[in-house]
Amino acid sequence: MMRLRPLVSAPIMGAWRQQTLPCAARQFSASVKPGTSICEVITKDHRELEQYYNEVINSNDPDHQQRFGNQFTWELARHSVAEELIVYPAFESHMGDKGHAMAEDDRKQHHRVKELLKEFQNMKAESADYVPKLKELWSVLSQHIKEEEENDLPALEAALQSAKGESEGMAKKFGLTKAFVPSRSHPSAGENPYFESAMGMLAAPIDHIADIFRKFPGNTKSPNPSTK
Repeated sequence: MMRLRPLVSAPIMGAWRQQTLPCAARQFSASVKPGTSICEVITKDHRELEQYYNEVINSNDPDHQQRFGNQFTWELARHSVAEELIVYPAFESHMGDKGHAMAEDDRKQHHRVKELLKEFQNMKAESADYVPKLKELWSVLSQHIKEEEENDLPALEAALQSAKGESEGMAKKFGLTKAFVPSRSHPSAGENPYFESAMGMLAAPIDHIADIFRKFPGNTKSPNPSTK
């Protein structure tokens, strides 16, 4: 029987887990201010995504566009998975049937966003379709963001009021999760938290190693996932 060779060797995978994950956990735990709510953390991500989007569409420099396009992909991919692993299950556990319906609707929206992101992340800024594809993605994502900020997140915060410290705890888990998940879009992993967790642990080191060879804003070769 023919054996398939792994994309990342066992020693490299082991080194990534031993060195990157504990370091990420320490750095992120120190970066979250006490009292920060899950709503504040997610909203901050949304504003950063909007900033990266504007940097791309308002520039005529392909190098600038590529760098911020990569930053946009890096942030959105991690943000999306963290919501699916931390936030949407909280909808279901704290808000009953209403929360379940909210989570299912958001998962469907996420899947479409991830499909578009997968197309965008493989494009070059020199392509005539680069900016139009990002605008197509943003038209879907911006509506999702609007619904989350106006409806979903306020409802979650209200449901968490009776559980002291729960929102802050979720904020810390959310940021920590972002340090460990894939930094590229993988729609085939789905949005189920159990399946996605397993797939993410396989894809994350491959994505993070590949990020070393991508361009990012400034002189950054690859963003540190534990500081965002």
